Amino acid sequence: MATVLAPTPAAPAVAPTSDQLVIDHVSRRFPSPEGGTVDALVDAHLTVRPGEFVSLIGPSGCGKSTLFNLIAGLDTPSEGRVLIDGVDRSGQQGLVGYMLQKDLLLPWRTVLENVVLGLEIGGVRRKAAQALARPLLTTYGLGGFENRYPTQLSGGMRQRVALLRTVLFNRDVILLDEPFGALDAQTREHMQEWLLDLWDDFHKTVLFVTHDIDEAIYLSDRVVVMSARPGRIVAEFDVTLDRPRKPSVVTSAEFVRLKADARELLNGAHRAHDAEETR
Repeated sequence: MATVLAPTPAAPAVAPTSDQLVIDHVSRRFPSPEGGTVDALVDAHLTVRPGEFVSLIGPSGCGKSTLFNLIAGLDTPSEGRVLIDGVDRSGQQGLVGYMLQKDLLLPWRTVLENVVLGLEIGGVRRKAAQALARPLLTTYGLGGFENRYPTQLSGGMRQRVALLRTVLFNRDVILLDEPFGALDAQTREHMQEWLLDLWDDFHKTVLFVTHDIDEAIYLSDRVVVMSARPGRIVAEFDVTLDRPRKPSVVTSAEFVRLKADARELLNGAHRAHDAEETR
């Protein structure tokens, strides 16, 4: 029977060579309506260590969602491999948690019933799953909302439910595809802090897609920059800000420097793409 892990003490430091997720020179081509093929992703190579929070930034259409679908096993690479814990898992589903920008809550299920969906799919009996989830609802700001339905919740509350459901799917690697993109600025800031608390408690390995440079820097250990289509990983940089982080860090000199560096890398990716297009 599947089980779920409660928040655990911080794990010991992991050796830099111990990679939980490896995107091993992955490319993905799709048939073109005009004939031939279109490159969505080209020779993408990325390694993510256990417990690391990595954000992907880049222009619209750069292949970030394509990459996530490949990692989740919803699609298979045209070339390359997706390795999880050193094993080729290309095309295999159910091995990572995956949350899209749209929360996809089931409208006929209550908050509690939505949160435990992954546990039930994993074989945990409903009563046992709900007993595991109830204290977490209180801990993560959903106490008192157990019996509400999605239509009775604000956007931020719906995203909390969806995120907690993803975490309780009990996979070590979690993919978050612009989960806060549709929220207003104030709610988004609250959700960022909430996510960091959740991540700090559960020590999941997170790959996070965002168009917001500030959000990427604030949340992450490392930021990866992708080019315009065909998508390539063109740069990455470590976020050297101390943890735990609070919103006031965005006014620090180090944050401002990292943001300027990220913008320059993005602009460089655009220039390289434009130059290639004119050849």
